[in-house]
Amino acid sequence: MKKGIINKLPGVQVVQNLSDYQQCCASFQWQSPSSLSSQGQQSFVNIAYEALDIHLNTSIENKLALRWLGKGDRCIDFTYADLAKQTSRFASVLNSLGFKEGSRVFSLAGRHPLLYISALGTLKAGCVFTPLFSAFGPEPIRSRMEIGEANVLITTKHLYRKKVATWWRELPYLKAILLIDSSSDSSSDSSSDSSSDSESADLDPGCYSLPSLLKGGDPSFPCVKTDAQDMALLHFTSGTTGKPKGVIHVHQAVEVHKTSAHFALNLHPSDIFWCTADPGWVTGTSYGIIAPLCMGVTMIVDEAEFDIDRWYRIIQQQKITVWYTAPTAIRMLMKAGSAIPNSYDLSSLTFIASVGEPLNPEAVLWSKKVLGLAFHDNWWQTETGAIMIANYASQPIKPGSMGLPLPGITAAIVKRDEQGDVEEIHQPMQIGELALKQGWPSMFQGYLHQHEKYQSCFNNGWYLSGDLAKRDEQGYYWFVGRADDLIKSSGHLIGPFEVESALMEHEAVAEVGVIGVPDEIAGEIVKAYVALKPDIEQSDASLQALQKQLKGFARKRLGAAVAPKDIVFRKNLPKTRSGKIMRRLLKARELGLPEGDISTLESDEK
Repeated sequence: MKKGIINKLPGVQVVQNLSDYQQCCASFQWQSPSSLSSQGQQSFVNIAYEALDIHLNTSIENKLALRWLGKGDRCIDFTYADLAKQTSRFASVLNSLGFKEGSRVFSLAGRHPLLYISALGTLKAGCVFTPLFSAFGPEPIRSRMEIGEANVLITTKHLYRKKVATWWRELPYLKAILLIDSSSDSSSDSSSDSSSDSESADLDPGCYSLPSLLKGGDPSFPCVKTDAQDMALLHFTSGTTGKPKGVIHVHQAVEVHKTSAHFALNLHPSDIFWCTADPGWVTGTSYGIIAPLCMGVTMIVDEAEFDIDRWYRIIQQQKITVWYTAPTAIRMLMKAGSAIPNSYDLSSLTFIASVGEPLNPEAVLWSKKVLGLAFHDNWWQTETGAIMIANYASQPIKPGSMGLPLPGITAAIVKRDEQGDVEEIHQPMQIGELALKQGWPSMFQGYLHQHEKYQSCFNNGWYLSGDLAKRDEQGYYWFVGRADDLIKSSGHLIGPFEVESALMEHEAVAEVGVIGVPDEIAGEIVKAYVALKPDIEQSDASLQALQKQLKGFARKRLGAAVAPKDIVFRKNLPKTRSGKIMRRLLKARELGLPEGDISTLESDEK
């Protein structure tokens, strides 16, 4: 990647956006919906308008908005004006095909330029955008499209033929397939698909070449004036049992996208921002598309999958200033050692953050030592729509903590009383369920077709996250585990994350998953599944010795009551495709229980 290098402006000082946390929290108020967007005399709220059209006729209009880096040396740049025109073209395409406001548009593709244009164009048209992970198999794709009543699917020729072609006409609501790579176009990347452009002339009925349609689209198609409470995004999450849940978010959520990017990611218009999340997940939408554009930054999109040297090279060549990535990737960088990053110039970085699962304390310490900056962990869920709790640039980091609530967010640790109602736990470091006071603008508005399930998430004015946590005397929150992950052994409540973090400190350990298994005396005992680093000798004798060593290692750090009583080794642990170790699946296999929804499971070794 020799082309398209961005030079950071000299002399730019990094400003801490949350310089006085306590004062900001005390005075902060969410905006009224009518103050977000306006055009003439009519007030409205539309995410695409806030991300793109609001910047037109300003100094940002001709600024680089999105730089796409192909798998090879290809580089495609879009200014804010470019994206505004292209998304208007897409919105007009939907309109010309007969899709009205509220139509459901699903995407199934990797990091392709037209995916980003389609996402924002969908919102501009007043339609609902739903991303799907491109590595899903046909069954999870179909189930989500059935539940979501998909009207349009945006995908590639390869994914269409491999995963969709044989069944899509059986879905009653699905009327069109838009293929993003079905003709040669400046924003299509032929290297991302093995099929040739010559096939584009012979499309199945109901399939359209999106690049061809865009050429005839209207670049001045106006943004639909949606209401703050109109559905904008539909994200799917897997349940422990049963069907996936469709999480509904509305256009007003954009307020928290912007606010959290400002406070939690410390974003400024001068930043060059890289969010590594796949666009098939909520992070890849909220912070890989919406938030950075709302903030007027330049965002980098890399088509390729994880590669250690490539990642460090991108940071160096593109002069990334703010980097948002996942603990799984961070652990892989740690595993590779410090020699590789030491051979790159990473001095452009001003803020680095982590998302997706709790970040182990040693990862924070490692990044400070090797990268010169500490990773700032934060916490949120698909249901919250945006970052709710974070470690901020202006506040001290406590390694292992998820941080402090965002201004405008009221968090608490709660428990249920005898009547089943929740009440706050005020004593520091007591374990309970993490709850948020209802009413923030990005709070999800329902599970599609599952109203009772949605209602069960709320009690006495609180949203119940299902995550167990504790809060220290300074107000920092510490993740303990999911409510159904907590281990009770001989009267002790044990969080699997704490045990996993301790074992991760051992030099031989690459990954850990911890569960509780039944025990006649203790109720439950702690069992750890451990994946070792590839250079560790794995003969029977060596593994027996290492098992004993790890038990002692854990007891020394955690105490005998908390340390695992059983440790088994696995070459791979079951993980979702976003990298989270699936403890519930480990437990289901241990106890012979139903595995539930495993559509997001990476291949693993049982």
